[in-house]
Amino acid sequence: MQAVNGINLSIAEGSCVALLGPNGAGKTTTIRMLTGLLKPTAGSIIFQHLKKGEDPKTLLGYLPQSPAFHPWMSGYEYMVYAGELCGLRGSEAKKRAKELMERVGLGNAAKRRIGGYSGGMKQRLGLAQALVHRPKLLILDEPVSALDPIGRREVLHLLQELKKETSVLFSTHVLHDAEELCDDVVIISKGSIALQGSLASIRHEHRKPMIELSFEADPKSLAWSEAFRRRVNLLREDASMQLPPIETVEKHGDELRIIVNNIDAARQFLLEEMTKERLKINKLSIGHSSLEDLFMKVVGQ
Repeated sequence: MQAVNGINLSIAEGSCVALLGPNGAGKTTTIRMLTGLLKPTAGSIIFQHLKKGEDPKTLLGYLPQSPAFHPWMSGYEYMVYAGELCGLRGSEAKKRAKELMERVGLGNAAKRRIGGYSGGMKQRLGLAQALVHRPKLLILDEPVSALDPIGRREVLHLLQELKKETSVLFSTHVLHDAEELCDDVVIISKGSIALQGSLASIRHEHRKPMIELSFEADPKSLAWSEAFRRRVNLLREDASMQLPPIETVEKHGDELRIIVNNIDAARQFLLEEMTKERLKINKLSIGHSSLEDLFMKVVGQ
């Protein structure tokens, strides 16, 4: 079984890159190879700043998806311990530990046992240990996936600050986090890269006009919406049929999300269809497809 196949990516100095993909796509395997925790069966990993004979791990800071700590240690004790493991001497390790505990907002909790930390506090402590040796590249595996909304916001705010100082690669399946933080996107599906590029260029190239529709919960409207979705998608499969100005129709909860190629023609077409059937419309809104829409299309979900 191949977890990843033909992965080819580069991370520019000073950039923030999101590695996107559904669960099981190969994100964690890729990260484990980059960090040296897993040996690739083929290929190579090149670090620009690596000197001859230097260990690549000295350039990397790593936060796994579920970081483990000694619960009986205080946050400060753990940071001193992490610093010494990375080669910092006693006084330097203590100074760096204090500096980073303040930096990640744990200064007031530095002497508390880690076993009493919340999930968000542990993630911030994990970020602090990843930064202890001033890495050139910070690698984060699903850094906010297990956090509550408050913890997520705390860690995302911290990442906004950190990406100004070092290169960042983070994996996530939460599209909003990628849009909020990253410069570049790599979408991985079934172990291979399906799409990559700058967030700005991907948005420009793949952004499409979209109409969202919802109806009152009467049987006629609901039956029509399902029949309409099937009809449009069947027409697209038959090259001999004349198509409406619509590319795809997808159902999202109680709404139809309709990707169109001509917004004015599509709106007119839909209004005529719904007027003819006397449907009870709750909402008709016009917008553009999002990164989430592209992600779902690329990974085939």
